[in-house]
Amino acid sequence: ERGVCRAADAVIAVSEADAAALSKLAPEKQIAVVPNGIFTAEYAQPSAQLNLGDSALLFTGTMNYRPNVDAVLWFTEQVLDRVRQAVPTARLFIVGNKPHPRLDAIRQRPDVEITGFVQDVAPFLHAATIYIAPLRMGSGTRLKLLQAMAVGCAIVSTSVGAQGIALQNGREAIIADDALSFAQAVIGLLNDAERRAQIGAAARQLAQTRYDWSAILPCLLKVYERLGFER
Repeated sequence: ERGVCRAADAVIAVSEADAAALSKLAPEKQIAVVPNGIFTAEYAQPSAQLNLGDSALLFTGTMNYRPNVDAVLWFTEQVLDRVRQAVPTARLFIVGNKPHPRLDAIRQRPDVEITGFVQDVAPFLHAATIYIAPLRMGSGTRLKLLQAMAVGCAIVSTSVGAQGIALQNGREAIIADDALSFAQAVIGLLNDAERRAQIGAAARQLAQTRYDWSAILPCLLKVYERLGFER
C-alpha cells in the first residue's frame, strides 16, 4: 500500500479515518477525501409494500461477511432479549444473501427472521421501525447505512458501524457500543415514534446533502482539476 500510494499521482480516501491511515504510509502525499455515496432518490419510494410489524428491527448486508455475521450474533445473543423484555413484539429481520452456517444457531428463534437474498432491500428499509448497525469490526464506509439514511430510518449503530459517515450521536443516529446501551437506545426509539421520525428526517437530510452523488461528484472533480494543474 505504501508503494502504491507513492507511485500514484493522486490518492483518494473515502473517509477521514482512511486518509489518516494512508498519510502514515505516505506522509508526503496530499490525501483527498471523497466519501462513498448513493443515489438517494432511488430509495424515496419502495418497489413493494411490506408489513414487518410495529417493532421491526432490520439489519442488511451480505451475510457470509464476517463482520456482519459477528454483528447479528452479538445483537441476538447480547441485546435482543433485553429489548424484548421491554418490547415483547420486537423482531429482528436479517436481510442479505449467502447466510453463513453460523447463523443456523439463531434461525429457530421466533423473534428472528433470516430472509437470504432479496431482489430489493428498499421495501424492508421502508417497513422497518429501526435500522440497526451493531458492527464491532471491519473498516471503510457502510453503504447499507447510507441506504437506511436515504429512506429516513431511525438508526442505532455502534461507533464502528457508523465509521466514515458524519453522523452526530442523538441527531442523525444513536451511537451505542455496549449491549446495555444499545438495548436502551433501541427500546427508547421503539417507544417514541416522534423521536424516531426526528432522527430519521435528520439522517435523510444528511444523506441527501452530503452523500448523494450530486454532492460528491464536485469534490471528485476538484481532485481531477488539481491533478491536471499539477501536470
